[in-house]
Amino acid sequence: MRWSDYTKEFSANLKLAYPIILGMLGHTLVSIIDNVMVGKLGPTELAAASLANSFVFIAMSIGLGFSTAITPLVAEADGEKNVDKERTIFHHGLILCTILGISLFLIIYFSKPLISLMGQPEDVVTLAKPFLDIVAFSLIPLIIFQGYKQFADGKSETKVAMWANLLCNVVHFFLNVVLIYGLWFFPKLGMLGAAYGTVISRFVMLIYIHYSLIHKERFKTYFEGFSFRELQKDIVKKIVNLGLPSSMQMFFEVALFTGAIWLSGRIGTTAQAANQIALSLATFTFMFVSGLGVAAMVRVGNYKGAQDFKLLRTVARSLFLLAIIIQGIFAFIFVVLHPYLPELFMNAENVAQLADSSEVISIAAHLIIIAAIFQISDGIQVVVLGALRGLQDVKIPMYITFIAYWLIGFPISIYLGLYTDLKAIGIWIGLLSGLTAAALFLYLRFNHLSNKLIIERLKD
Repeated sequence: MRWSDYTKEFSANLKLAYPIILGMLGHTLVSIIDNVMVGKLGPTELAAASLANSFVFIAMSIGLGFSTAITPLVAEADGEKNVDKERTIFHHGLILCTILGISLFLIIYFSKPLISLMGQPEDVVTLAKPFLDIVAFSLIPLIIFQGYKQFADGKSETKVAMWANLLCNVVHFFLNVVLIYGLWFFPKLGMLGAAYGTVISRFVMLIYIHYSLIHKERFKTYFEGFSFRELQKDIVKKIVNLGLPSSMQMFFEVALFTGAIWLSGRIGTTAQAANQIALSLATFTFMFVSGLGVAAMVRVGNYKGAQDFKLLRTVARSLFLLAIIIQGIFAFIFVVLHPYLPELFMNAENVAQLADSSEVISIAAHLIIIAAIFQISDGIQVVVLGALRGLQDVKIPMYITFIAYWLIGFPISIYLGLYTDLKAIGIWIGLLSGLTAAALFLYLRFNHLSNKLIIERLKD
């Protein structure tokens, strides 16, 4: 294949991906806004928000991962021009996401006592518990929203979710300002104000996407005949068979980074706060390639439905290349700006906390260098994973991600972080190792499957 065969697909890839990217950045910005505003209150508050959010992120990964099963199924049906099949998948997916969102909230709520058993600083735990109670409730509107979003993505309608997320962030930022600091007639709630802002803004996001889709002419037919009594065992099984391994894939990765938060907490409050700063920045850049991963899922699903496997592989590889270019740019930015980026999250004017803040900034600057190095690996693994989901290949990638993150990455993080002088830096070297292993193994899996499909097609 020539270079131009891949680059000519860039325009179509970006046209589909950019609204998804902006929408995913919206999810991330909710957390980043919380971290910036809570970080201004002090390192202890930032560490507490980080600890509470680590529980929510684990549950969120399961919900978001499960919902991705809707997209390739809808994309394949769209390629087949089968409206009835699309409608059935949408209805079942939305019902399952609603049940899952409520279940995840209840699990997190009743798992809260585990925070006290994790060896975290006592003052951090005290602040984290009430924050977790509130933020966990936002899982319900978020996961239901994903049911709508993943269906729309499968139909290549990616702008509605983008606008919903942008609206969410405007509402969230406003509520954070007035509730954290008690402006106008609003009460001064401190870090709990950020939690309430998250919950309310995510309900606004859900309401927006529902009414936007139902009022679009091309989507009206998909809302007809909706009933919670219409569940069909075979459709539920199909979504669960795709959704469960996909949720585990995302869970293994998010849990790896969550494990890094917990390990950093065992080192100390400043290490945990620094970890959260570096993680916020890495998560922000990850959303760009994560959007490309969804684009890969949609386009690969379309070509799978159309049985055009040669073009399927060309499109997928063009997305892999685009991810490398984008993450390479972010890696360069991280290297150049690593001494300055952590300052955005800290309050340099608070003299009482100046020593702790300086230490947090110093540690975070080193972690950002490592984050720069793993940008490429992180970008490749998420886009290849999206392509594999488009092929509806989820079980083997689930095993691959478990091995890469939990048999390779996390043991390295534990050893270097807790048993060497590298500490927080050692934890992030483990993250780098896990992501690199995942990128390599997942690409080999995609290459094997795409070659196999092309050969079988030629035999026919």
